[in-house]
Amino acid sequence: MTLEEMEKRLKVLEDIEAIRDLQNDYIYALASQQWDDMLDCFAEDAVADIWTHGPRRGKKEIGELFKGFAGKILPTHGHLVAQPVIKVDGDAAEGYWILYVFIDEPETKYYQGKYDCKYVRVNGEWKFSVLKYTRPWPPVPEAATP
Repeated sequence: MTLEEMEKRLKVLEDIEAIRDLQNDYIYALASQQWDDMLDCFAEDAVADIWTHGPRRGKKEIGELFKGFAGKILPTHGHLVAQPVIKVDGDAAEGYWILYVFIDEPETKYYQGKYDCKYVRVNGEWKFSVLKYTRPWPPVPEAATP
């Protein structure tokens, strides 16, 4: 392996780690309702498509979406993202994550969903260009009929 090939591989690994950090920063800001910090994770023209709320375009609409529904439910939720799969291609990347949400009121339970994401490098920093959250995940199969 040449030095140039090693440098390219190292750059991809650094990018993957930066994207993991972005996802963790987003989840932390979301869970703690730090809306400005959460919105900093998105590119200006990003799209967020969260569960049944439909797609929102741009930081203003994304902020309104999260402040509207998430501000009401998050205080009783814990979040954990896991099992990332990230593929980097220059200044763009794609990935998916499993999200586990833990609820402690009125009874303790959890559910899982999936984030499908596209990322873009903006001024040297990774940001979401598309964030789609699907729940339930995996999709619940149709009931088998006899």
